Amino acid sequence: MPFTVGGGIRTTDDIRAILRAGADKVSLNSAAVRNPQLLSDGAKMFGNQCIVLAVDGRKRTDGKGWNVVINGGRIDTGIDAIEWIKDGVNRGAGEILLTSMDADGTKAGYDIPFLKAVRNAVSVPVIASGGCGSLAHFAQVFEEDAADAALAASLFHYGELSVGEVKAYLKEKGIPVRL
Repeated sequence: MPFTVGGGIRTTDDIRAILRAGADKVSLNSAAVRNPQLLSDGAKMFGNQCIVLAVDGRKRTDGKGWNVVINGGRIDTGIDAIEWIKDGVNRGAGEILLTSMDADGTKAGYDIPFLKAVRNAVSVPVIASGGCGSLAHFAQVFEEDAADAALAASLFHYGELSVGEVKAYLKEKGIPVRL
């Protein structure tokens, strides 16, 4: 399993230090929004397979798309999320970690429409984040071909599910998974 590190990475020197410390990939979010050149420089220096563009997005109040939010969702940048993701991939991001701030923490399921919009916009792998609350939510994201991978936090942190339980469930549903 690739080990990815994010948070506080603001320069290519930071990326180098994280990779030298043993990470396989770095995740860039707010720093990339503030300095998009970091994506380009990081991909050029270390390869796009090392650069994960993490995007926190929130549905616009008019319901017509999503905006990029930063600082844990506290600041709406006004940047269209789909356009930012396409730009990020063009700059060299090799994966997208997409967190729906509308779904995050709700345990009501992943934001399938947002994920599908991103999948339709770019050809790099998309990781779903935000909203998972059950085994069925893991299956849904794959059955609907909304993401290549799925992330969950609190379900594992608080022992509600184990990785083994999720993998066994997905296998039972016919979704390819390594056991």
